[in-house]
Amino acid sequence: MGIIGWIILGLLAGAIAKAVLPGRDPGGLIGTTLIGVAGAFVGGWLSARFLDRPVERQFFDPATWGSAIAGALVLLIGYRILFGNSRD
Repeated sequence: MGIIGWIILGLLAGAIAKAVLPGRDPGGLIGTTLIGVAGAFVGGWLSARFLDRPVERQFFDPATWGSAIAGALVLLIGYRILFGNSRD
């Protein structure tokens, strides 16, 4: 899977993470998208490092999607903790 595939996966993982964890994010759509892309990379790294489950190079692998969504959720929660709700 190339860089374009990872970006698309990250965009969708960020959207799913946003749907699972609703609320107003300080970064808006662009921030959530970037968190999703970064979460895909972080989730893949965590999966390979700690779960001994390297991410497959296939776009439709369920483990790849699970790790990307989990990574996006972790980063989204961390982002909310650090920056809070700045849209009050």
